[in-house]
Amino acid sequence: MIPEPEEDKVLLWLKGFTMGDANHISEPSEVEVPDVSSLQVTHTEQTSQQHLDPQCDPDNPVAVKFQEVSAAAFKIKGGIQNTPCNHSQMSSFLGMDIYFKKEFLQYTGSFKERGARYTLMSLPKELQAKGVIAASAGNHALALSYHGMKLGIPVTVVMPIVAPLMKVQSCKQFGATVIIQGADIGESKQYAMTLASERGLTYINGYDHPHILAGQGTMGLEIVEQVPDVDACIIPVGGGGLIAGTALAIKSLYPNVQIIGAESERCASFSEALKVGHPSYTQPSATLADGLAVPIVGVNAFATARPLIDKMVVVREEFIALAILRLIELEKAVVEGAGATGLAAVLQGLLPELQGKKVVIALCGGNIDTTALGRVIERGLAADGRLIRFVVTVSDRPGGIAEITRLMAQLGVSIKDIFHERAWLKADIFSVQVKCVVETRDQDHADELEKTLRQQYTDVVWGAVN
Repeated sequence: MIPEPEEDKVLLWLKGFTMGDANHISEPSEVEVPDVSSLQVTHTEQTSQQHLDPQCDPDNPVAVKFQEVSAAAFKIKGGIQNTPCNHSQMSSFLGMDIYFKKEFLQYTGSFKERGARYTLMSLPKELQAKGVIAASAGNHALALSYHGMKLGIPVTVVMPIVAPLMKVQSCKQFGATVIIQGADIGESKQYAMTLASERGLTYINGYDHPHILAGQGTMGLEIVEQVPDVDACIIPVGGGGLIAGTALAIKSLYPNVQIIGAESERCASFSEALKVGHPSYTQPSATLADGLAVPIVGVNAFATARPLIDKMVVVREEFIALAILRLIELEKAVVEGAGATGLAAVLQGLLPELQGKKVVIALCGGNIDTTALGRVIERGLAADGRLIRFVVTVSDRPGGIAEITRLMAQLGVSIKDIFHERAWLKADIFSVQVKCVVETRDQDHADELEKTLRQQYTDVVWGAVN
C-alpha cells in the first residue's frame, strides 16, 4: 500500500517522491542526492512510467451519443440545480439579446456537479463501495466530494500544492480524503492514477470521462427548454468537456444553433487542437481564467465536439477582468474568470455576427479566489477606462500641485493615489513630477481629463508608467 503524506511532511514528500514502475512508488526516509552520472533514461522508459486512463484512450477516442445525455438528464434529475437562464440588461448596450445560463448557482458553484453526479451514479455497486479518486485543483474536486457524500461513495481527491486553501478545506468538509501532492495538476493526476491502481479505486477524469461529458450535456437540454428560439450559445472552453456535452445536446435537437467556444489567450489548447487536427500540448501561463488552463484537451471531448463547434475565439486577459466587473455591477453575480470568458468574447468585439441575435452565454463557475477578487476588479476598472494612471510635470513652487488637484476636482475626477518626485527629474530644478492614479466615470470622462491636462501642461505621460 502507498503511504499517504502527512500534511506537515508535504514538502519533504514532494522532494523525496520518485516514480518507480507502473505499480510501485518509493518514499525515501531522508532526502538524498543520487549519483546520476551513469543513469540513462530513454523516451520509451519515461513513457512507460506514465499511467494511462482506460476511459480516455488517445488511440480510441469515444464520441458520446445524444442518448447518453438524455439518460444523464433523467438520472441526475433532483440531484442538481436546474439553474436559471435569465435575460440580461446588458442586451441594451451590446446590441444582442443576451441570456445568462447561471451555472455558478449550483451548490458547489459550478457546472461540474452535472458530470460528477452522473458518473458516480453510473458506477456498478461494487466500484461505488470501493470508492473513486480524481486529480483536481478546484471545481471537479468540489463537485465529486459533495456528490460522493450525498450518494455515500468514498471520494479521494489529489490536489496540487498550488490549490487554493479554501477549496482544499471545502473538499474536506464534504468528507473527501484530500491528498496534497504534485507541483501541478499533471503530477497530481499521475499520482492519483497510481493510487487508483494500488487501491482498486475508479479514476474519474474531470473533463474527458464519457459520463462526465454526458452529464455536462444536460446543461444544453435546459438551455433549449428555457430559451427555445436561441440563435447561438457561447461556452468557455478548457479541457473541452462542457462544450462537447452541451454542443451535442443542442445540435442534436436544433442543428442550426451556432456553438461558439471561448478560450483565454494564455492557454488556447482547443484552438490549437483544431489547427493540428488532434489534441496537442499547449504551454499554459498564468491567467484570470485558471479553470480553463488545461494544456491538452480531452481526447473524448475533442472527438465529440470537433464536428459540432462553429467557431472558436481567443480572449484577452483585460476583457476577462472587465467581464467579471460587468457581471458584479450589472448582474449582481460573482463569477470566476473561467466562467466569465464567454461574456469577455462579446465585450472584446470578437462576435459581431451575433448582433441582433438571441444569444445564451454560459456563466459556468463562481469559485473565484476571494483574495484575487479585489485585484481583478481593479484590472476591470482599468480596462474600462475608469481607473487611470498618469504622470505630469508641474511647477515646484507653492501652489503647483494644488493647481493640478483643483483641476481634477473641477472635472469631477476622484484621486485614488498621488505621489510626487524631484530627485530623478531631468527638467528644470523648479519642477516636480506628479504621479497620479485616479477614478473616472467612464472612458469619455477619462478622455476629457487627458485633453485638459495636455492643454494645461507640456509634459504629460498617459497610461502605464514604470
